[in-house]
Amino acid sequence: MTEGVVWLTIFVLSVFVGIEVISKVSSTLHTPLMSGANAIHGIILLGAILVTGTTESTFALIVGLVAIVLATVNMVGGFVVTDRMLQMFTRRKPARSPADTDGGAR
Repeated sequence: MTEGVVWLTIFVLSVFVGIEVISKVSSTLHTPLMSGANAIHGIILLGAILVTGTTESTFALIVGLVAIVLATVNMVGGFVVTDRMLQMFTRRKPARSPADTDGGAR
């Protein structure tokens, strides 16, 4: 068996395992799970920056820059989604009537 087939098999199996794990998570745990994923994406971004900064090859530099851009988009998007999910659980302030906005002067 060639090395490429082994890597493809590992990738396909990890996709199936990931889908099964994520589909079993209850909705109350999605926000903490997203926060943990954002921390992991931060580590991935840092690693991509460090590896790209020490490369000598032009091809590796281009691949590293693409990795940095994708990791940044993934991390920022994760924080945006987490923030929107947390806003769903905050209480809204009651609407103020026009009489309340004049400072109470009558």
